[in-house]
Amino acid sequence: MPAAVRFGVNYTPSKGWFHHWLDFDLDSVRADLDSIAALGLDHIRVFPLWPYFQPNRTLIRPRAVDHLVQLVDAAAERGLDVNVDGLQGHLSSFDFLPAWTRTWHRRNLFTDPEVLDGQAAYLRTLAAALADRPNFLGMTLGNEVNQFSAGPHPDPDRASSDQIDAWLVRMLAACEEGAPGRLHLHAEYDATWYQDDQPFTPAQAARLGAVTAVHSWVFNGTAQRHGRTSVPTERHAAYLVELSKAWADDPRRPVWLQEVGAPAPLIPAEHAAAFTEATVAGALDCPDLWGITWWCSHDVSRDLADFPDLEYGLGLLTNDREPKDTAQVLARAASERASAPPAPRRTALVVPADPAVRSRCAPGGPVFDAFFRLVADGVRPTTVLDTRADDTDHLAARGITTVVTPDEVLPAPTPDQVTPIPPGHHGGTRS
Repeated sequence: MPAAVRFGVNYTPSKGWFHHWLDFDLDSVRADLDSIAALGLDHIRVFPLWPYFQPNRTLIRPRAVDHLVQLVDAAAERGLDVNVDGLQGHLSSFDFLPAWTRTWHRRNLFTDPEVLDGQAAYLRTLAAALADRPNFLGMTLGNEVNQFSAGPHPDPDRASSDQIDAWLVRMLAACEEGAPGRLHLHAEYDATWYQDDQPFTPAQAARLGAVTAVHSWVFNGTAQRHGRTSVPTERHAAYLVELSKAWADDPRRPVWLQEVGAPAPLIPAEHAAAFTEATVAGALDCPDLWGITWWCSHDVSRDLADFPDLEYGLGLLTNDREPKDTAQVLARAASERASAPPAPRRTALVVPADPAVRSRCAPGGPVFDAFFRLVADGVRPTTVLDTRADDTDHLAARGITTVVTPDEVLPAPTPDQVTPIPPGHHGGTRS
């Protein structure tokens, strides 16, 4: 764990979005990084687009890799550490998969032996190119790659949880071979925690890789159900951080809030700063938080077509690199960060270990509702698996003194109780 919580941003280039890799302009990148560093942030997360870097299974373009190295070096000059996402994958509603995995060459991303060989070689190559850079934090396997493995994706690459487990172990090993000892991890969107048929499981998220990553987006039913100023909306990120701890074997495993943002219109522009402040404050009250990485650095230009409307305004800075109110909030939080960790959370809410019923944890589910009933009552809850609820050693290691079930917290359900909103059936698309 770092001495103090890290503050960073997911780097979205102000010119050309992630297509900037096609006509890489180091001067423009440097200007973007200057505007990020001016906020007092300490790291960025960057996104090579997979088909641009590896257009053929046996061709990883040296020039593209060199551009990535130049970006990392430019970040170092500005005091910024860098995490690199490898298999892009999926970003802001668009899929970026190389032609050698699609249509006439359709092969499963998670199980085909040749695809796995190509993916491992790619991740190893990127990691090795950066292994000697002091500001290189490590690799994230890809951005929310679990969305390729199940619905609501229109053409999923189906795989079992055991096959996903093997895929994660192999890809993380490839990153470690390329850059030993760095912070290598994987990251999924919240279907991992909320969707019963997802082959990516909470246990994998909380046990594989150097840290647990959570991505918090309140258009998943939270803001629709509870409203923009509600405790569940403003504390959703903290809920995911604490929910992830139920599955961790290490009682002090770090959790990285790797993506969180203020999506319009559910969070309108005039409320974005207040939402940001409340979200950050809630997350900072979670022990073992590694860092907060906001989505995103710069707005998407309106010159680019076909993005969901919410994507255009998520930046902390405009396309002209001018900071918004949200940027000032994050800058202030970064400058005031405390080195002392928050107190342990003593009350644990029981959650089901069986991933086939993880929708109980989703917005509208009994675990979700019970957690926020406790918060409303002034409790600082965490979570514990039902299989560990009587394990005194586990509870003691986490500082837990009280264990409660959702049934003990919530009133008896009524016949007209609203059912949970499953992931993928909400009003927006992100990352």
